[in-house]
Amino acid sequence: MKKQNLILFLFISLSLYFPASLKAQGTEASTGKEARIKWYSFEEAYNLNKKKPKKMIVDVYTEWCGWCKKMDAETFTNPTIVKYMNAHFYCVKLDAEQKDTIVLDGVKYVNPNPTAKRSTHQLANALLRNQFSYPSYVFLNEQGKYIVLLPGYHQAKEFEPVLSFFGEDVYLKSKMEDLQVKLGEYVASFKGEIK
Repeated sequence: MKKQNLILFLFISLSLYFPASLKAQGTEASTGKEARIKWYSFEEAYNLNKKKPKKMIVDVYTEWCGWCKKMDAETFTNPTIVKYMNAHFYCVKLDAEQKDTIVLDGVKYVNPNPTAKRSTHQLANALLRNQFSYPSYVFLNEQGKYIVLLPGYHQAKEFEPVLSFFGEDVYLKSKMEDLQVKLGEYVASFKGEIK
């Protein structure tokens, strides 16, 4: 009887130990030291860009936007995307409906009706050029000048060539009126790291 109890005890102990240890190993692998995108406020990136010029990508989102959350959870956690964005851009998160005032070179940008539902902040309005689609990504050059607005959710594999097109200055080889066409051609022929 003691032998059977001992075997039962060992069996229960081992069955409890192994799944727990496998689960712990899996958790360590997925949440250990993952790289993350270094997100800045618009003011932080704007001021950093004055000291050390670098392109900016502005993620214009809203709290209620499901596609924005999907982009954050899937595309912006992909290691290739994280590495590339951190290396080539000041990455900015801008809530299009935020209530805070943003001051750039003494100019104040506000939400004109902060208590109203879905009231757009002046800076988001300026960056989106009255094209309210969330999420939207605004690319700015090293001088803080507008390059292009890219609306919508994009999987990591679709977003990688877009980042490369602007990060590697391929866009400079096109006239602004041909930019969307050249971007499409670049995306179609791009061989990236993401499979």
